[in-house]
Amino acid sequence: MFKHILVPTDGSELSADTVKKAVVFARETGAKITFFYSKPDYPVAFYGEGALIDPTTPEKFAAMADKQAADILAVAQKLADAAGVPCDGTSATSDAPYEAIINAATSGGCDLIFMASHGRRGLSGLLLGSETQKVLTHSKIPVLVYR
Repeated sequence: MFKHILVPTDGSELSADTVKKAVVFARETGAKITFFYSKPDYPVAFYGEGALIDPTTPEKFAAMADKQAADILAVAQKLADAAGVPCDGTSATSDAPYEAIINAATSGGCDLIFMASHGRRGLSGLLLGSETQKVLTHSKIPVLVYR
């Protein structure tokens, strides 16, 4: 059925639970997993004449984001390795994580995106938005939402 699953992860408790469920799903279906982390882009903030200056350089910010991505992906890959599920991990920098997720799935040749949902409804869902909802809306690849 599914041969290659993209599993976005952000290191949160919900995401860690989703990684565990995705590993079980992949093992049962004989699929490979690519874990994905969307790194934040360097925040640029200007406020008039007296610009707010961030003491972190773009290079240092990128290095910290790379380390965070590597740490989060390593945890997910360790779980898959322990279950005997073939996997790899990748990350990309984007200020629109849903686009990065879809691009990673497309470029990686994935046939399923397996991701978490916080289950926000009503006003909080509207105000906070949902990367999962955006992936569901824009992806041409099937999406399995775990809650």
